[in-house]
Amino acid sequence: MSVLVTGAAGFIGYHTAARLLARGETVIGLDNLNDYYSVQLKRDRIADLEARHHNGFTFLHTDFADFEALKQALAPHRITGIVHLGAQAGVRYSIDNPHAYVQSNLVGHLNVMEIARHADTVDHLVYASSSSVYGANPLGDGGFAVEDRVDQPISLYAATKKADELMSETYAHLYRLPQTGLRFFTVYGPWGRPDMAMWLFTKAILAGAPISVFNNGDMRRDFTFIDDIVTGVVACLDNPPPDDGQTKAGGSLSPHRVYNIGNHRSEELMHMIDVLEQTIGIKAIRNLQPMQPGDVKETYADVSAISRDLGFAPTTPIEAGIPRFVEWYRRYHGV
Repeated sequence: MSVLVTGAAGFIGYHTAARLLARGETVIGLDNLNDYYSVQLKRDRIADLEARHHNGFTFLHTDFADFEALKQALAPHRITGIVHLGAQAGVRYSIDNPHAYVQSNLVGHLNVMEIARHADTVDHLVYASSSSVYGANPLGDGGFAVEDRVDQPISLYAATKKADELMSETYAHLYRLPQTGLRFFTVYGPWGRPDMAMWLFTKAILAGAPISVFNNGDMRRDFTFIDDIVTGVVACLDNPPPDDGQTKAGGSLSPHRVYNIGNHRSEELMHMIDVLEQTIGIKAIRNLQPMQPGDVKETYADVSAISRDLGFAPTTPIEAGIPRFVEWYRRYHGV
């Protein structure tokens, strides 16, 4: 019996697979190794998993948006749980490349649910949603809450993630397939993504190049360290939503839930840059820019639901997490 982790060559997928392997699980890691960002980085993540956990890890180079290829690749394996983290990421990239999001995030999500519902061994499907679904919602005192309306996305990426939640609700209702969706906020840490601010800023500062600071720096983000995120992901996998078959007014009580997963701390972008400068020991050249299309000014996760249900409690402030990222970045690049 195995746990399937899609997007295993990705940032969160790599760390989730590593955590599951470390506790003795057998993991099937699946990824198509697309070139949205460095394929070599993705290969290095897989190589690290294979080197450290060679007995328990199997990698499948497969595109989950190709249903026949997905079925064929998974046919030899018996899967008890799925952590579906593979997706086409990035808000800004979706402006110019919409078809990539429909194929990966919509068709791919459907394919993974189809695999789960036809495999009588799958107990739970955990999948990645995004804080982008909140769009331009006004921020409440406690942050964005899962009960907030999210029917006005301001990027196609966000629209596909909300559509994934709706499809999952339908499959949970029709086929009683337990599912948990996780609205990730801004995640950072070792083995992170080269398209995200932490990596981009670190690379530029070390090279003496300017950094692009959008909305003239008037932005806030709920920066969450990767170890805290993975703790929440694994807790979700271990605790599928109950299905008692009862109904509630207006419809079925489906075995499907959605959580925010973040740090519950909204940091000023300029403060993040300050901490990064202090860690690296070099002042950044700050190139102030206007807001980018599809972007939002502030994110802040209300994590009360996942804290109440699963005891999720992030413990890593950026003052502790950023030095760990920079240390890894220097080591990985030989800086």
